[in-house]
Amino acid sequence: MSIKSLPERGRASCRGYVSAITVVPVNDPPRFTAVVEDSMAEYRENPATARAKVRLVWVGQRRVPGIEAGTCLAFEGMVSTVDGRPTIFNPRYEIIGRPEADA
Repeated sequence: MSIKSLPERGRASCRGYVSAITVVPVNDPPRFTAVVEDSMAEYRENPATARAKVRLVWVGQRRVPGIEAGTCLAFEGMVSTVDGRPTIFNPRYEIIGRPEADA
């Protein structure tokens, strides 16, 4: 399933590339957020097309080993919409590939 076709609510699994991560300040409750873009998106052929994105949030974690910008992930979990963006809290994930600089 592509990120573009995620349901508004319900269980889903797909894959994509981490485009951004957010680390919260020390004073905030711990959580680690990664924004994942669709790995099968048409925008690679047509840059004018909007990129489909999903937010993955690990509650209680300040860092998730292996998750960094450029990492390809397969993930699954319950989708909900938060601030207009599909969001999955505490997803199951598998690292498919890492940025070449780390290889």
